[in-house]
Amino acid sequence: MGDRAMNEKIIPIVIPSYEPDERLILLIEKIRKSFSGIIIIVDDGSGEKYKHLFDIVHKLDCTILTHAVNLGKGRALKNAFNFVLHYYPEAIGVITADSDGQHTWEDIQRCMDALYNAPERLILGCRKFLNRDIPWKSRFGNELTRKVCGFLCNVKVSDTQTGLRGIPKQFMEKLMNVPGERFEFETNMLIETQGIVKIDEIPIQTIYDSKENHKTHFDPIRDSIKIYRIFGRIFTRYIISSLSSSVLDLLLFVWFCNLFHSEKGMLHIGVSTVMARIFSAVYNYLINYKFVFASKKRIKVSSGKYFVLVFFQMIASALLVMWGVKVLPFISEVMVKMMIDTILFFISYKIQRSFIF
Repeated sequence: MGDRAMNEKIIPIVIPSYEPDERLILLIEKIRKSFSGIIIIVDDGSGEKYKHLFDIVHKLDCTILTHAVNLGKGRALKNAFNFVLHYYPEAIGVITADSDGQHTWEDIQRCMDALYNAPERLILGCRKFLNRDIPWKSRFGNELTRKVCGFLCNVKVSDTQTGLRGIPKQFMEKLMNVPGERFEFETNMLIETQGIVKIDEIPIQTIYDSKENHKTHFDPIRDSIKIYRIFGRIFTRYIISSLSSSVLDLLLFVWFCNLFHSEKGMLHIGVSTVMARIFSAVYNYLINYKFVFASKKRIKVSSGKYFVLVFFQMIASALLVMWGVKVLPFISEVMVKMMIDTILFFISYKIQRSFIF
């Protein structure tokens, strides 16, 4: 795209950088051969030792935003977004890239073209993790995060940790108030897309440098804990909602079983299951709508879908509990119900996250 974006639609390039090496200079030099637009480098508290590197890229017509101390990648990105929104309000969005040599100008340009053609979408430059030369920790980490993010957040992307992204202007404004000061901000960004912006993936090169002087500022323990803490908070809210609903459901089930118990058959189990589920379902819907998923959908729409789910889940629970009591007579009715409902618990979360709320 090159200067076309500058003549028609402005798309600045944002590169957060902490204690960079010569790779940053090489990247900027490569970009400047084809692109004369806006490049914003965020010096995230690198200090005097690295000042000469930022002086060099400044001479390559880059704007340098400087943090007095290291504040983290999330804060660096948000400060750059604020700068663009304030000084370049006509920009349709930005391209973010890393300074450690993992993103080439060719891939940056492809993501820029994608944002130019779809300025309302979040563009992700996604790496392929099939190459055996990629460290197994990186392959395993990406695969695990991808699956967890897909299940818990309904965000299905092939590379959850990519730093090469095309971010539309309106979404940038939204991201200014999204929590996360370090690497976890990029995970929060993906979660925030739900119901707001669609995602397009652009395949990019997967570059891993084995040189001894190459270093990453991603702490595999500290930063991974922060990222998975995000997923934990989401699922914990669902657990609290479901647990309180299950306790209510279980108490009502026991009470109705005692009320309708009959020596002639097990019909009372089905009746008790249905009645207990009706009361607990109303409570659970209200909690999930407001507290767990913070749904923006109309109550009429989401409640209709929710109670259809409850109906089928209720039938499944009743039939499976009766079947379980029959084939496992040595286990109490309550224990059988708890085991069946635990399985349905995970199935229900996925359906609610993906199709209801």
